[in-house]
Amino acid sequence: VRVAESGGGLVQPGGSLRLSCAAAGFTLNHYAIGWFRQAPGKEREGVLCITRGGNSLYYVEAAKGRFTISRDNAKNTVYLQMNNLTTDDTAVYYCAASPTMCSSAVKLYNVRGQGTQVTVSS
Repeated sequence: VRVAESGGGLVQPGGSLRLSCAAAGFTLNHYAIGWFRQAPGKEREGVLCITRGGNSLYYVEAAKGRFTISRDNAKNTVYLQMNNLTTDDTAVYYCAASPTMCSSAVKLYNVRGQGTQVTVSS
């Protein structure tokens, strides 16, 4: 049972990236899936979560209007679409799965990925 992130990279300010969170060993749409990030020298923070019912919950105000989360049940994958990126979005992004509900606390998720680096720089 695991999740694996992909899609990170280097992008210029104002650019876009789509991160993927692929699940193995379990059915992803039976879980709440959260995206977290950790910038250098900072605590890991919750960014956005999709509930089992498909609703989106935002935990970072700056993500509203720029980030969206979606799920492809056929591919057992959740996506984080990030638009209009800024240097403040530079971080390692992680996805995590919870069998119950969304939360901004990563410790409540029992399946966590290794992360993918997102660097926003000119």
